[in-house]
Amino acid sequence: MAEKTSRSLLTLPVELVYRILDKLDMFTILFSMQNVCTRLDVILRMYSRYQTISQLKLGNSNIGDIGTQYLANALQHNKTLTNLDIRYNKIGLHGAKYLANLLQHNTTLTRLYLGHNEIGDQGTQYLAAGLLKNATLTNLNLWGNGIENLGTKSLSIALKHNTTLVTLDLRYNQISDRGARY
Repeated sequence: MAEKTSRSLLTLPVELVYRILDKLDMFTILFSMQNVCTRLDVILRMYSRYQTISQLKLGNSNIGDIGTQYLANALQHNKTLTNLDIRYNKIGLHGAKYLANLLQHNTTLTRLYLGHNEIGDQGTQYLAAGLLKNATLTNLNLWGNGIENLGTKSLSIALKHNTTLVTLDLRYNQISDRGARY
């Protein structure tokens, strides 16, 4: 009787792993393949589609805070992504913290769309801390995130030091006249 051999993604030759990756969308690659094991992470970093991605649109993908953690970790060392659209994803305080860490380390991201999430004032404080160390982001969209005066105050402090951010969208938040003065 012939012996059946079972191969996993972890033992396949790199060329076959690349063929499998070619059939997957970027969402699946980033959220299902990243951080499985060191070997697969190395393969992913060398994978041409991952190396050349400049735009990632994941709006309304329901990624939440945990998905944001995976995404931020996956993009930490990416050198090509310039636009990240993660609107309508139920990203809250913890997700904002992961994104703030990404902003501190990523050197290529220029546009970040975070509209209609659940970041709030404390999450905005995390993002503001990330902006203090970021020198590439030019557009930040935070509309509809439950941001109030404390969040705008944190952003105003960060923007005194950040010279690259040109556009900041804070529409549809709960910012009073006092908050707008910051």
